[in-house]
Amino acid sequence: MAGTDDTVADDDALFVLTAVLLTPAQFPSVLGDDYVAACAALGLEPYAEGYGLVLGQDSGGARWTVVVEDVSLVAVAIASWDCGMEYDLSPDDRSVVCALPGWPLALAVSAPGVPEPHDPLPDPGGEGPDPLTPPDTEVWGAPQRRLGADEIALQWAAWRGQIDDETAFGTAGAPSPDGETRADEPRDDGPSDGAEGTADGAADAGSAAGTTGTGQHPGVRMALAAAREYVSSPPPPGRIRSAFAPGGARTLRADGPGWSLVARTDDIAFVLLDEEPGEVMPVGRGPELPGLLKSLDELAVRPS
Repeated sequence: MAGTDDTVADDDALFVLTAVLLTPAQFPSVLGDDYVAACAALGLEPYAEGYGLVLGQDSGGARWTVVVEDVSLVAVAIASWDCGMEYDLSPDDRSVVCALPGWPLALAVSAPGVPEPHDPLPDPGGEGPDPLTPPDTEVWGAPQRRLGADEIALQWAAWRGQIDDETAFGTAGAPSPDGETRADEPRDDGPSDGAEGTADGAADAGSAAGTTGTGQHPGVRMALAAAREYVSSPPPPGRIRSAFAPGGARTLRADGPGWSLVARTDDIAFVLLDEEPGEVMPVGRGPELPGLLKSLDELAVRPS
């Protein structure tokens, strides 16, 4: 697959390593809290149809992210790879929107027979965009918080297993959606490692048990209040996403400035905050969370 005139040379093939979708329902969370912000991070218009992002290397080993309009083709490729099947992803040149230097995500693979992955040489005229780079896993901020929430959604069972039923159903110290605790349990403000909640596994699953009883944290109250506000004032597309979960439930994801929430519609929620590096705070189900999650799910965009 060739790139565009102002990026990858036309006669320079791209060795495809992976691909991701950039749509209102599915986009790399590392790029932003919603679809509009994710598109802005790549200099793209937030069209409702979305894009496919094809990550690969040119013959010199340089990293490139090629943006294509053929979302269906990229979706088929991803589904095939997820099933362990081979699929030759070769978008038509006419569907290529642009080619951006670098990768927004960290990849552990590289193309065989080409030099090690590296950023392309800077544009001679100095007008090209800076190379895309994955977030630094040694610090904590909004991208790391969102990646941590991604990991919790993927590893729900492991995280849920750290929370006892008393906490989960609001009889211990976990907060309910109105921000009140169910018992006078003090908060444990132990030290946290800012690198724990990153793409390498969010915070260590074993630390979840140590984050119970955080119902009085003002950041949790702020996040829940913001989630409630979404019900009356719908946010930009992608702020609330809904995905399949076992047993007829849905996995919900909601994000906002400084916070991320991951929940199952039939269970509890977890909140991550920019201000609390690596901390994962459970929100007990209680009497109000089910209604909030149901309302959010009705607003959420879903994969087609």
